Order: sequence, then C-alpha cells, then structure tokens
Amino acid sequence: MRYITDMMVEHFRFKCIVTALVLGFSFTTPVVAQTERLDQLFAELLQADENDSYRIERQIISEWGKSGSPAIDLLMRRGQDALEDGVPEAALDHFSALVDHAPDFAEGYFQRATAYYLLDEFGPAMADLAEVLARNPRHFEAMRGLAIMMEETDRPAQALDLYRMMLDIMPQSMQAREDADRLQQQLEGQAI
Repeated sequence: MRYITDMMVEHFRFKCIVTALVLGFSFTTPVVAQTERLDQLFAELLQADENDSYRIERQIISEWGKSGSPAIDLLMRRGQDALEDGVPEAALDHFSALVDHAPDFAEGYFQRATAYYLLDEFGPAMADLAEVLARNPRHFEAMRGLAIMMEETDRPAQALDLYRMMLDIMPQSMQAREDADRLQQQLEGQAI
C-alpha cells in the first residue's frame, strides 16, 4: 500500500514539474503579427484562383499551427506523430495536455477533435470543434470536420450550412462546392 501511495506522490510531482516547464515557456510569436498575416492570407484566398487556393489554404493551416511556445509545439508534434503511427489514444493524451496548458490555442482543440473522431467519440470531437470555432471562426478545417460528423450523424442540413460557410471563406474550394452541391441535391430530393 505504501508503494502505491509513493507512486501517486511521484506521479503528482511529475505532473507539477511538467506543468511548471510548460507554463515557464512564454508565447514568443506576437499575436498581432500572426493575425495580420492571417488576415492577409484570407484576403488572398477570397481572390485566388483554383490553383492558388490550395497553396494559400496550406499557408493558413501552417500559421494556425504556430503556438509560439517550444513546449506546446513539442506536445503538438508528439500528438501528430501518434496520429500518424495509428495510436489515437496516445495522441489524445498529448493533445489533452496541450489543451490543458494552452487553452486559448485553437489548434490544440482541433487536433484533439481529430483523435476523438478516430476513436469514434463524436460528442467530445464535436465539442472540441465548437471550441475551435469559438476561438477561430474562420477555421475551415474545423468546419469541414464538423460537417463530416453532421453527415455521419444524419444531419445533412447542418452539414450543408457548414459547407456554405466554408465557401464564404474559400470560394474556390472544389471539395466544399461538391459536398454542398451533393447535399443540396439530397435535401431537395427528400423534399419531393
């Protein structure tokens, strides 16, 4: 029994040390600079042709992934590696730690939603995507993930609304347009 108590104390100490280390790293990327860069990219996305649209989307996603903290970036990288290795349970642990230590970093919620989705835990995945959109209303990847889950849970009208929101942000997205058209036809067919 004493051994278990000692292990619990050591586990608690380890968590405290990790927390102190994570909180000790401050965010170094100026939020204003990142916001200005994103505003510029979103303006370009509205005007982009189909060829440039994909490149700009990738740049936006890259900007979203910049936490400005080496510790948070490490948690992000470990979680993404776990997803790539097909171990969503481990990814969930890393992304949960990330969200705990950087609750305003929307990308942490997005990544954790991905892990939840892969574990077929739609409720928590949807809740995390809602958190992403509360912090970053232009997060078209969160909209796409939520739309997919809306379709999988038989809510095509809500999915269509999300695809239309995506098209407002990224009008050249062929995938969003195809999905919106497909759902529009499906809903019109149901109304007949």
